[in-house]
Amino acid sequence: MTLLDKFLSRKGLYVSFWFVGIIMVSILIYFTANLAKEVPPIPQQVIAHSGEVLYTYDDVVAGKGYFQQFDLMDYGSLLGMGAYMGPDFSTEFMHKRAESLYAYYANQEFGKAVKDLSKPELAAVKARTIIDFKEKTHLTESRTTYTEASTLAFKANVAYIIDFLVNGDKERAWRGGVILENEAEKIAAFFDWSQLVASSQRTGTDLTWSNDWPPEPMLDQTVSWNAHMVSLWEFLLLWAATILVIYFFYEYLNKREPNDPLEKPLVITKLFPSQKKLLKYIPIVSLFFLIQVVLGGYLAHIYSSPAENFIFPQEILPFNVMRALHTNLAIIWVAIGWLVGGMLIAPLVAEEDLRFPWLVDVLWVALLVVGSGGLIGIYAGAQGWMRETWFWLGNEGRELLNLGRIWDIGLVIGLVLWFGMVFSVIRKAKQNNIFVGVIIWSAFGIATLYMAGMMPVHKIIPNYTVDDYYRWWVVHLWVELTFELFAAGVLAFLTVSLGLVTRKTAEKIMLFELFLIILSGTLGVGHHYWWQGLDEYWVAIGGIFSALEPLPLALLMIEALKERNKIKKQGDTFYFSLPFLWVAGAGILNWYGAGFLGMVINTPTINYFSHGTQLIMPHGHAALFGAFGFIAIAFLYMTARANAMAEGHEWDDKLGTLGFWLSTIGIIVMGIPLLILGFEQSRIAFEFGYYFARLPDALTHMEIWKDVRIVPDFMVIIGAAIIFYDLLMKVYFPKKAN
Repeated sequence: MTLLDKFLSRKGLYVSFWFVGIIMVSILIYFTANLAKEVPPIPQQVIAHSGEVLYTYDDVVAGKGYFQQFDLMDYGSLLGMGAYMGPDFSTEFMHKRAESLYAYYANQEFGKAVKDLSKPELAAVKARTIIDFKEKTHLTESRTTYTEASTLAFKANVAYIIDFLVNGDKERAWRGGVILENEAEKIAAFFDWSQLVASSQRTGTDLTWSNDWPPEPMLDQTVSWNAHMVSLWEFLLLWAATILVIYFFYEYLNKREPNDPLEKPLVITKLFPSQKKLLKYIPIVSLFFLIQVVLGGYLAHIYSSPAENFIFPQEILPFNVMRALHTNLAIIWVAIGWLVGGMLIAPLVAEEDLRFPWLVDVLWVALLVVGSGGLIGIYAGAQGWMRETWFWLGNEGRELLNLGRIWDIGLVIGLVLWFGMVFSVIRKAKQNNIFVGVIIWSAFGIATLYMAGMMPVHKIIPNYTVDDYYRWWVVHLWVELTFELFAAGVLAFLTVSLGLVTRKTAEKIMLFELFLIILSGTLGVGHHYWWQGLDEYWVAIGGIFSALEPLPLALLMIEALKERNKIKKQGDTFYFSLPFLWVAGAGILNWYGAGFLGMVINTPTINYFSHGTQLIMPHGHAALFGAFGFIAIAFLYMTARANAMAEGHEWDDKLGTLGFWLSTIGIIVMGIPLLILGFEQSRIAFEFGYYFARLPDALTHMEIWKDVRIVPDFMVIIGAAIIFYDLLMKVYFPKKAN
């Protein structure tokens, strides 16, 4: 046996997974331990040239708290992180400061307005402005001193942002009337600190703290050669690695051995009491899915027509709050759908029920309380109704992690309770089932990783860069590590249980997938750290191939589809055809969303100009919905199908299949106008600077593509409505089979 044969054997892949996993996690822990040495400091004081204190450390921290409390991250962005309706506040402060400095030095040097300068005069003014930004302004722990020009620019920025936040701007879908003037003043200090991160040079380097992001022609600030070099190597290695993965798959992993027959397709004749109790989860999860996509349609309308209302006034349904509900509803219904799957599978594998089936009801009530309480808190907190309790019960205001801390704690308790329930059954299984082991322990990882976004438990993290570092621990390491591990276990288990792929083949493919996930997904979190204040080495670390990891599962689904078609041609009964359709869709859309579309945006060169643009949205929507939402829906249909088989109910795949195709085609077609709009925004950022790419009129010449998006959005909404209706009828209004 060659070394390659040993590596691609079941044992070799298992050992490789743990070996690489320990190395990658150790490296991540090492970098985390050194985090405090590389993040941009918050000065104790920012002072004017005259000695006047403009703001302090405490002002910046207080401003960050208000930024979170009123959920401005789900309206605009900071250092490119957040939503794309409003401006990038860091870029806006930096650009307006540059404009003020141009005007100041044009008048001081030549007694002219900027528009009246000759080219040589303009070059001289530009040089003075760059010196002011890069040489005379230093971000340090003790003190940052502004020149007279920068002091005037700062005061103008403060006046602008106070007026904007307090009074609103209908043309930018910001209704005002929530944030008070003294609160807006502190937010201004926080925004100004963030523009210092983007514009002042890191000590000992010629790059800013944000690695020269955003692109700003007024300061000659653009992408570095190192970003180009990393991108070139990433593309070269990615193509070579893709060929190797496909070769390994067909030459070593997908070979069926003589003593490895297909298992008999799963047939369910009865449900345990705990499994019957899962039926009440199904309509709730599918309803949450429907509400989530309806909110997505509402947000798309506001993107297209920011000044207009859509059925309800924006004062009632403000953009930032609706976006927070849209993203958090997705997390809630996907997570609950996965919990349903785990509680369905565990008794099937163990051939034994939970000792206390009533715990399923307890978990259901707990999830409803946490889910509804958290969503209400998100709305009330951002509306300013929880000024004293926003952190604990309201909107924590960190994109994708908006739940107040009490609801965070409740969610973790629910996930741990679920893990304990499922594990207590699984450990009684007669044989060691590696698929179920991966499902269960990755789910435990999901629960524990969520806690990384809850530190410290009792207050916010003062430094935004540190805070965002751990936020991405949850978001990225969820989606591209533990979520992917969970998905790999589910897809492998179901394809074997449905008699589509042999056990040994599925085990090897799954283990190879786990190896790729742990190799690329752990330090791949670095591709979120390029521009928000961490050191330049993250540009290279972040280039690890997040786009490669979904490929083996997509190939596995293709092989399963071949076997499914073979069964269909033979006229044999295949009871779980509808759940399998969603499972197959998950595997393929995982590759499309996380792999293909992920590759579009994850190289440093492209991301430098596309960061915080609509080019990111097709990747996010297809990856989350396709890869993980489809699995949740598959579990719902699998539970409903199991109940129909056990109770002798009629079953029809037509509506569920229609819902699948409407949702799938809709989510794919949605990406077309978003990619076109994102390419145009990136072009504007490249040619004119990122500030202009985020202006409300940047894409007015492409209104047709905003309108085109209505069609795929409507398809997804109709698909979700059909799925909700279909599952409701199958669970609560079934007909007895003849």
